[in-house]
Amino acid sequence: MTSRFLNAARALTVDVTPLRNFPAYRALWLGQLISQMGTQMRYVAVPFQIYELTRSSVAVGLLGLVEVGPLILFSIVGGAIADRMDRRKLMIWGQWGLIASSLMLAFASLSSSPSLISIYALTALASAFGALDRPASSAMLPNLVSADQLPAAIALRQVLAQTTQIVGPAAAGLLIAAMGGVALVYLTEAVTFGATLIALRWVPSVKPEVVEGQSPLDAIREGLRFSFRTPLILSIFAVDLVAMIFGMPRAVFPALATDYFGLGAAGLGLLYSATAAGALIAALSSGWVGRVERQGLAVIGAVLVWAVAITTVGISLWSLPLTLLLLALAGGADVVSAIFRHTILQEETPDHLRGRMTSVSLMVTTGGPRLGDVEAGLMAGLTSPAISVVLGGVACLVGTLSIASFFPALPSYRRRTEPPERPGPV
Repeated sequence: MTSRFLNAARALTVDVTPLRNFPAYRALWLGQLISQMGTQMRYVAVPFQIYELTRSSVAVGLLGLVEVGPLILFSIVGGAIADRMDRRKLMIWGQWGLIASSLMLAFASLSSSPSLISIYALTALASAFGALDRPASSAMLPNLVSADQLPAAIALRQVLAQTTQIVGPAAAGLLIAAMGGVALVYLTEAVTFGATLIALRWVPSVKPEVVEGQSPLDAIREGLRFSFRTPLILSIFAVDLVAMIFGMPRAVFPALATDYFGLGAAGLGLLYSATAAGALIAALSSGWVGRVERQGLAVIGAVLVWAVAITTVGISLWSLPLTLLLLALAGGADVVSAIFRHTILQEETPDHLRGRMTSVSLMVTTGGPRLGDVEAGLMAGLTSPAISVVLGGVACLVGTLSIASFFPALPSYRRRTEPPERPGPV
């Protein structure tokens, strides 16, 4: 009985085989665990600093626009570059750029009254270097592990992401409170990027096959055509956009925390952390994902769970514990969806296009939540925060079912056992 229980527990626990068997993947995972802690610290420090300078939530909100522009532009460029040069070398350049932007933020913050424009500009610079780095990092993943371990490797990256999203902001808050400012946070972030630079010493060069005579602009066009003319890839991006635009009610969290639960900042922190905590638990218990054959159906099922959980949040506001539980459930479903979506994307994209596909995915995953903030905020203004959450969840539910019906390639998709063939001209 005990052995049966232990076997069942091991089957559910996240598969750490990629960390044991693939030294390059292990080195990069550990390096990025430290570096992304620093990045998450900056994500707290910059809004805090801007609010301290301006006492304006509008000024803080503009930060999203400042970041998303360079992110989209340099994601497109970074994806094309990642498919034309050594991805390891591109990551090294990205890390040095991030170090420079962090050091400049720290230097600017030493002033008694730093310029708001300079903070915006340096944040945009960091966003641009991050957008150059991430397509290369994700695109090289299938080159670091065996094909059968790709789902486990992606699940471990989700563990990394959710862990840093919980620990990094908490560490930033403690450091800001202890030092009375944000300069040390930026210095700490600069140091953490050194961990990835050190880790890259164990990562081999990954040079994709380049189409002779193809200009960078043609390369970008090829990637976009592949995205929009491949129904399976397009359906993955569409289902993620629907979930993030309609089912991501972050913009109403302050109103829920203050007006419904009467807890102010403390309640706001709980609402934000509940989703991340659920996501981390799901990532840590993702040992089963590698045995799923119907990965497309798993994506749809996970997003439907997300939609139902968010819809129920809107009618559970009489109970904070229930609301937190539902948000945690939504976060867990989101991680499951992300693992399968990213696995399908990596499996179905030829190696010479992976950088560009990662850049498009990055635009969807970062742009979607920001559009969701607009949707949730506007709907809350027209109705109420609770109704905004419910209507968003229902829209996500209907949209997901519509995508499954319109793109049969997604629900019928089974895990690939052979690498995709290189497509001809499109």
